[in-house]
Amino acid sequence: MNGVIESQMFQPIVALTIWTMVMWAWMYATRIPAMTRLNVDADSIARDPAASLDHQLPANVQWKAHNYNHLHEAPTVFYAIALVLILIGQGDGLNALLAWIYVGLRVIHSIVQVTANKVLVRFILFALSSVVLIALVVKAALAVF
Repeated sequence: MNGVIESQMFQPIVALTIWTMVMWAWMYATRIPAMTRLNVDADSIARDPAASLDHQLPANVQWKAHNYNHLHEAPTVFYAIALVLILIGQGDGLNALLAWIYVGLRVIHSIVQVTANKVLVRFILFALSSVVLIALVVKAALAVF
């Protein structure tokens, strides 16, 4: 044994981290020019607890930042449970498919949020991705308890 763990679930984990970095780049590619155009003083925002870029930048610019933040919320549960499933030898087959479905729903959620930002559509996508995530958590719980 060479110590390397092989699992189909590594791919969706890496895919979601790549997508998170795409959103990071998109956020800064829109936010920095908007801040420059509007002469936003970042230091004054940092010193004023009541200040916020949400009050100074156009909403469609901030949508990217909000989504980037969202990619550090529920997906952290996905990363943890995916790694558990890999470590217990259940990171392939249906679990890997569920992981890809989760990633796909999160990417679609991002695209909706940063373009049209239709809340009902976002909610449906978030709810669907949460159901998939819950399924992965249940499958892991059944395997380890």
